[in-house]
Amino acid sequence: MEIARYGPGKSRPPAVILGTCLPPREQAPGKGPSLGQFETILYEEQGGVATVTLHRPEVLNAFNQKMQDELREMWRSLRTNDDVRAIVLTGSGEKSFCSGIDRKESIEEGYLPRERNRTPKAARVSKAGRVSTPYMYNDPGSDLNPKVNGLWKPVVAAVNGMACGGALYLLGEADIIVAAEHATFFDPHVSYGMVAGFEPTHLLQKLPLGETLRIALMGVHERMSAARAHQLGLVSEVVPANELMERATWIASTIASAPVLAVQGTLRAIWAANELPRSAALAQVSTLVSLGTQFENIEQGHEAFKAARPEWKLR
Repeated sequence: MEIARYGPGKSRPPAVILGTCLPPREQAPGKGPSLGQFETILYEEQGGVATVTLHRPEVLNAFNQKMQDELREMWRSLRTNDDVRAIVLTGSGEKSFCSGIDRKESIEEGYLPRERNRTPKAARVSKAGRVSTPYMYNDPGSDLNPKVNGLWKPVVAAVNGMACGGALYLLGEADIIVAAEHATFFDPHVSYGMVAGFEPTHLLQKLPLGETLRIALMGVHERMSAARAHQLGLVSEVVPANELMERATWIASTIASAPVLAVQGTLRAIWAANELPRSAALAQVSTLVSLGTQFENIEQGHEAFKAARPEWKLR
């Protein structure tokens, strides 16, 4: 089976589309992503699953503006790549999944000198944070997150170490989170004089209120273990580090084997139920079921039901 790998130090091979070998920049319309040569992420496709690796290990995979731009491009391009039906998201190395925003670029070289020498023009061109007034704000989540970029394909996060600060954006929109035993979770914002706002809002969709408040207010003074995150439901499964990618890929591949519309309709229905009042979510379900249920899939599913049962694993 062919594997396509793109990223730093990896020349991009021709794209294989419907059995046709095309040059990298001449992909068929609607068969993205047009990924080019990424600098800050690694990208691989195999068997219906894309593996996306945050690749700035020298700064514990912190995201700079370049990574934000590349993630946005990648998420939006995957919307039209029908070969990819699920995604695994992880970080390079074993120390860190993602350590949040690159403070050297955003704070040391960005916010501090900009605020010391603030002018109306400087405020307007800011790519992150407050723009010209406190009521207008450039949120990094608009670049980082798959669903805010219109991608409704399941994302399995494989947390291979520390996940802190802005990493919680990514985990907030992941559908399933698998963590290595040594993974930790924390939010350092308040310790460094910043309001912890966006990240805890994402966490609150997956953690109880008291636990969200604790992780936000304790800052750098406490980290949540993978075991504790599993107890609370933030993490679906904890595995040894050397089994992490195999397990996350198996989950993504299993999901990718199901009919696409059934999977994406299920995803939309559950996220709607999580974010809307129950009655409003239920009012949408009939539409989602009608859109995502096809005769061919039901017919094939019924034949599979009558045939030998697939092997299953106990979790």
